[in-house]
Amino acid sequence: MKKKCFLKKYPTFAFFLLLAVLIILTAVFAPLVTGGVSPTEGDLMNAVQPPSKEHIFGTDKLGRDIFTRVIYGARTSLTSAFSVVAIIFVVGTFLGILAGYFGGLVDTVIMRISDMMIAFPGLVLAIAIAGILGPSVKNAIIAIAMVSWTKYARLARSLVLKIRNRDFVAAAIVTGSKTPYMLWKYMLPNTITTLIITAATDIGSMMLELAGLSFLGFGAKAPTPEWGLMLNEGRAYMQSAPWLMVFPGLAIFIVVVVFNMLGDSLRDILDPRDE
Repeated sequence: MKKKCFLKKYPTFAFFLLLAVLIILTAVFAPLVTGGVSPTEGDLMNAVQPPSKEHIFGTDKLGRDIFTRVIYGARTSLTSAFSVVAIIFVVGTFLGILAGYFGGLVDTVIMRISDMMIAFPGLVLAIAIAGILGPSVKNAIIAIAMVSWTKYARLARSLVLKIRNRDFVAAAIVTGSKTPYMLWKYMLPNTITTLIITAATDIGSMMLELAGLSFLGFGAKAPTPEWGLMLNEGRAYMQSAPWLMVFPGLAIFIVVVVFNMLGDSLRDILDPRDE
């Protein structure tokens, strides 16, 4: 009996994976997509022009092409979101596995730090950290990573605690397996699937949080093409030039939906409870 092609077996995942790949390729090849137009150079003679053949998304207050800035903004937003997810995934997983495996003082210290971070509303604490560090994309990434790693740490810890006292783990310890080997061979493989699913579903939410920080003035700085910053710059023209906010807002909406749906469909495939 012929086996079904993986992508045919999971059409929803295949569809949103295709969309995600197209979005990433658009960001990577932004100069080709925009025809070499600069996202930071403007022409004041063409400031605040409505969508037209020359500027399909219109222009902003400095005469910069909105379409170009939206396409280049995908680079900033995607890179930032992927960076945050990668950092919190690695740091949270590492600390959570350590806490679950060693227990005792190590577990207490890591979990109490986690509890302190959770005690504050995430975005509010991120704003405070970003405000201290200063507005920039890098500092926004650091701020959100500092308040978001706790979910991965607690999840990894709970998964490790489920297998920490299993017979095969005890047997491996008795036979002389070293701690690094135990963590790499037994603890990590038993947690990685659930954590990957969590990371995939977090890409969209991290992108929203980064855009939120930029919108509030704690993220990207002008003239960086970034969707949250573009929304902030368009606020003053909401009634007279709504395209300044409509197109960056649509870009955020579409990309967040695509990655959220991709994460959900990936969960349907990898979730061990469905096996």
